[in-house]
Amino acid sequence: MLETSGKRGRMGQGRGDGHDGYPEFAAARAGHLFRSACLLTGGDTHLAEDLVQETLGRVYVRWGRISRVGNPAGYAQTVLTRTFLAHRRRHSSSRERATEVLPEVPGPDAGGDAPLRLTLLDALGRLSAKDRAVVVLRYWEDRSIEETAAAMNTSSAAVRTRCVRALARLRLLLGDALGEYARP
Repeated sequence: MLETSGKRGRMGQGRGDGHDGYPEFAAARAGHLFRSACLLTGGDTHLAEDLVQETLGRVYVRWGRISRVGNPAGYAQTVLTRTFLAHRRRHSSSRERATEVLPEVPGPDAGGDAPLRLTLLDALGRLSAKDRAVVVLRYWEDRSIEETAAAMNTSSAAVRTRCVRALARLRLLLGDALGEYARP
């Protein structure tokens, strides 16, 4: 790209392009964002990967401003949640439906809590998108009610109501299934 008057073009390389520190940020946060996205999508790893890529792309575009803010990780998590909810709104009527049978069975070395994880992912997958987002943000991300409300662009009262209803639905879905995983 041609440089005029010693100024860099929009796609300038190196220092001063507004994206200093982004590669390190993306590398450090990608795993956490992916785990959250997996929970939001009910275990759909392909959709989770897409959501993380879209989130990181949106953060990259605004990195110059975001990096000067105190909490770019929180901003990225909010973008992930809103991207997930927007995706669910766009694809709610034409979405493929998951079957009751999982295609893969964990191997013998999969770890002792694999059945518990599968049970919880199945139950999360049966919640509505907004209820799932509330549960993930409040209990996986350990966010306050106010932070969850801000991430979901809703009121604190709506978050409280959704939490109560989502947890009641999870209890109903899980029933006694968690009892077999309880440690003595």
